[in-house]
Amino acid sequence: MANLVWHTKLRIHLDLTLEDLGHEEHEGLWDMVYGMDRMYSARAVPVAERDLQCGGVCREAGVVAPMYLRMRNGRREAVHERREDEDRHSVPVSDEHKAYQERILRAAEAGGFRGDSEVRTRVGRSWIQTDTLIEGADGLRVGWEVQLSTAGADGPRSVRARAAKAEKNGITPAWHTDRSDYAHRHDTHWTRSNNLPAHVIAKIGDLRVVSGFRKLDFWHCDLHADHPCPHGVRRCGKYHATPVPKDVLFDDLVRETAAGAIVPVQFRTPNKTHRFWATRSDHNRYKDLLDDDGQLPAIPEDVRTPSRASHNRPTCRPELTPTSSTAVTPKAPQTPTATFSGLLAAQPTAPTLETIASRAAEQTAPPDPKPHADACPEPWETLVEHRRAANAARDVLYQLSDHEERELQRHVWLEAAQTAQAAITRYASSHGLNRFEVEQSVRGAARDTQA
Repeated sequence: MANLVWHTKLRIHLDLTLEDLGHEEHEGLWDMVYGMDRMYSARAVPVAERDLQCGGVCREAGVVAPMYLRMRNGRREAVHERREDEDRHSVPVSDEHKAYQERILRAAEAGGFRGDSEVRTRVGRSWIQTDTLIEGADGLRVGWEVQLSTAGADGPRSVRARAAKAEKNGITPAWHTDRSDYAHRHDTHWTRSNNLPAHVIAKIGDLRVVSGFRKLDFWHCDLHADHPCPHGVRRCGKYHATPVPKDVLFDDLVRETAAGAIVPVQFRTPNKTHRFWATRSDHNRYKDLLDDDGQLPAIPEDVRTPSRASHNRPTCRPELTPTSSTAVTPKAPQTPTATFSGLLAAQPTAPTLETIASRAAEQTAPPDPKPHADACPEPWETLVEHRRAANAARDVLYQLSDHEERELQRHVWLEAAQTAQAAITRYASSHGLNRFEVEQSVRGAARDTQA
């Protein structure tokens, strides 16, 4: 059977997976073509003379393969007249492919998870067929696809379309190959091992994954950083993450993905989106880093921040301008008769030693750790709700592809992140707590409640 039919008289392709057969300009096209084929059948017209041929694999191979139409369980089907033409559409499964399937099942069972091969999952009127489906922890389903032959990147039957369809229906796609050119494709989360024969793959030993698993390196973009700034400037002063290749054993990868300890990551750069696997802890830190990147508003151009902290006492007195043309020398502190403009009449001219000491003690005294009455910090539950709202706004941003929608949603995310950060600052300041520790606790509580 095939879904693409070539009509020799009309000279058009008929896609049976579409309601209008791919020609919306012709109403009732299916009824007309199917009715004509049924009339040919009633009059015993040979299939080779019914104007229908295979328009997919057979036509691409230069083979004329006659077909006829039928309805089965409410589904439209085009059937080849000859069995050899039908066999041309099915690719035989190689021994290496079978060895990978067996190894995935064996590794999953060793980790306490169950699975099965060649699983068909019904999705509406269609099906999703998975090479090996693993039932993981907490309802997680990982669909392993072993691709050792050429696979398309675009089209309805491409890797991108199949992976998106599986993910949409609750199956985490995991594609494995032994071809090095797939390491440069980012249509799904690829992993790769070396090209090995079937008997080596099936052995119980170390099968290493050499591509597709990454460790995220988090670093500060300053003059001491080893990586270049991803924003294209010399040094921006922010924190960034850089994926670093790391090997992992194939059996461990199967078990850890089923347990949820290794998760798929979409790493965005200015040019493209990279897809790979990483540990859940690295993934959570990367999401927190994206939150931190948008937690503070942009600094206005007219506001200048100091380059470093100063240990000197603050200077809180007005500018003093002498009225006389004679400069006051610092070596003559005993002449209090000099008058200055801008001083208030009630201001003392020569404070005593006791007054200076008391002022210094007040300035160097530690701040009062007790909360102020006007701070009004939110309760802990409100802090967690603010963080959850920011995380939800960020997740919505990840799912958008339109540029204008992403810009609008990014403003929503920034406002929610700023609200959460301000609430954490007020809470930590009013309770005399370490702000970093409070923020980490709030992030963990928000992730646990969202999960």
